[in-house]
Amino acid sequence: MKHKLRENLTGYLFISPWLIGFLIFTLYPFCRSFYLSLTRYTIISEPKFIGLANYKMMLFDDELFWKSLWVTVRYALVSVPLVLVVGVGLALLLNINVKGMTIFPTIFYLPSIVPVVATTSIFMWILNPQVGLVNRVLALFGVVGPAWLTDPKWTPWTLIFMAIWGAGGSMVIYLAGLKDIPIYLYEAATLDGASAIQKTRVITLPMLTPVIFFNLVMGVINTFQYFTQAFMISKGSGGPEDSTLFYALYMFQRSWKYLDMGYGSAMAWALFVIVVVCTTVIFRSQRRWVHYGH
Repeated sequence: MKHKLRENLTGYLFISPWLIGFLIFTLYPFCRSFYLSLTRYTIISEPKFIGLANYKMMLFDDELFWKSLWVTVRYALVSVPLVLVVGVGLALLLNINVKGMTIFPTIFYLPSIVPVVATTSIFMWILNPQVGLVNRVLALFGVVGPAWLTDPKWTPWTLIFMAIWGAGGSMVIYLAGLKDIPIYLYEAATLDGASAIQKTRVITLPMLTPVIFFNLVMGVINTFQYFTQAFMISKGSGGPEDSTLFYALYMFQRSWKYLDMGYGSAMAWALFVIVVVCTTVIFRSQRRWVHYGH
């Protein structure tokens, strides 16, 4: 008994740095934010308990809350499926055994490891309506390019294109999933006279569903935290006409621009609930379309 207790203490001693960091930098802020969501707190003054007033105002009196939520949901409904399709498509193409193909995964993966700030700055330059590379190329063909970053009709699509540009990160995961599919399944399908399209539909895609499921969950979670690109393009305003006012950006504005930290904490907890609900729905749905095992 003493020996087992000593082993347990030794184990806790080794993981104590992580435990201390988790308690101080994760668990305490997590609990503290819930308390602040029930207060009126402007950072420069002490929190004043107001109960559920922040949540009431958020749900019934704040139009920008619902607008920012819709901007985020609309972006998620378009970008997440597109990134999934592009990632799977690239992985299928790069999984072909052709000489010289090994260099292409690296090329497609590079955009996903470039810092988001650098990538956004590049897109802000090439999509500039006056001096941008894209509009100059379009002008060569007599096409007048739109104001990609200042027209509310085009700004969301610009952000979606930027998301697709970084699809190489998920592509690498799909490639790993494709390598894990047993060869004998394809050999048996070949003997049965299955075409390449039939093999993809009956073998490849079903066997790849666990990886698709993982990227779907991570894509939804990351989309609801979308901030940096919208902040840089709109200079923190969420414009034009609130077309880039994503939920995380509006939460940042309420917390730091208006110093309404109590309301910002309430928004953070609302976001937590939304993400939990969305991921729960996805997890429940996996029973119908995700196939595990060989």
